[in-house]
Amino acid sequence: MAGKNGYAFAAWTDFIQESQIRALLKYKVKYYFAGGMPGIVPTDVFAQILAGLSERYKQDPKLALEDLNYGPTGGKSWFLKTLAERMRRVRNIPLDKEEGWKSMSITNGSQQALYALLDTMIDPGDVIITPSPAYLGFLVPAVKLDARLITVPTDLHGVIPENVEDAIQVSKAQFGRTPDILYLVPDSDNPKGTTLPQKRRQQLFDICENHDVLLVEDSAYAEIQFKPNPKPIKSLDKENTRVAYLGTTSKEAAVLRVGYSVLPDKVREQVLKDKGYLDLCTSTLVQRILDEYYRNYIDEAMRRGVPLYRLRYEAMAKAIDESFPAGTRTDPTGGFFIWWQSEKPFDSSRFMEEVAIPNDLLYVPGGPFYPMRGYSLSDDGKTLVRSKPERNTMRLGFSYVEPRLITEGITKLGRLLTEELG
Repeated sequence: MAGKNGYAFAAWTDFIQESQIRALLKYKVKYYFAGGMPGIVPTDVFAQILAGLSERYKQDPKLALEDLNYGPTGGKSWFLKTLAERMRRVRNIPLDKEEGWKSMSITNGSQQALYALLDTMIDPGDVIITPSPAYLGFLVPAVKLDARLITVPTDLHGVIPENVEDAIQVSKAQFGRTPDILYLVPDSDNPKGTTLPQKRRQQLFDICENHDVLLVEDSAYAEIQFKPNPKPIKSLDKENTRVAYLGTTSKEAAVLRVGYSVLPDKVREQVLKDKGYLDLCTSTLVQRILDEYYRNYIDEAMRRGVPLYRLRYEAMAKAIDESFPAGTRTDPTGGFFIWWQSEKPFDSSRFMEEVAIPNDLLYVPGGPFYPMRGYSLSDDGKTLVRSKPERNTMRLGFSYVEPRLITEGITKLGRLLTEELG
């Protein structure tokens, strides 16, 4: 019941705060290593696309009216066909050349796809397995929907399949149920930047097949790769029954907030039902812009852009190695992030507020990438313990700042950390 001077809010509003990553956007600093903001966007290409569309609309008002109107919840067929062709040609996803586009759909960003998937699949008490640490944008909605999260250890090559098998067995023993979802970011994951080797991809697919678990493959960074990567786990899913494959235009095109997915048919039907109540449909105009980009420009844009991201990564890795105190960092093959963990205990959140921000530096403390409610697999893999964040960690984004400022800022951060940790 609402108080005299207030309103009655849903229960989740009491224990879920604003995204800590989104909250950092309010800070304007010189050395921005926080959110995964693309810093290399082909603005010239989009200017050209927009100019071309302007002329087309003048000549064809009916096309303009179509593009400025409502559309199907799952996306326009012409855009889905363009995306499906790229999924076959570049991502090795087994889609039929003629009908495969019907297995594709779009959302307003891959974040909406994650939320709609969880909203579709999860009832209170259902079990989800994720790596530790894992993407904040997946963890918080899962907690909001009252899922039981089990996090499993990762190393410098990502999640460890044997631990996933252990977690499934423990879930069956302790909760009396098989997990519904295994969530993974296999290519340069967020937050650690690690990439799963092909052997682990096959093992994880087989585990999910054996136990009838939906594998959610979040491939946000698949196009931003400095080295040839293994094929997606989805390439193993020949019948389109096991893997929910998610991509996003926000990393490989521009932040126009369009996610795309290849989902098992029954899952896709329910996710689109959910999306219809979330937003009705995705902007047709935005789809038209991106259709032009994916048909005519993306290959050249990636050829130009990915090496520039690699230079930023190399500048950050070198500066960390030369200036940071004792600790370990990941060595990503692509993506936007490096994960660093100090040998000595310290609170990276407190340090950011008290030291880094006053010195014009911003990163993301590691704590939010561990679930606020949930379990971790015990060291022997036989039971569960309450999940605890590793507070001596940080996610450092190299995507937004040019190499010179990365070197300057990371060197400054390393000096401040060394003074703090002594």
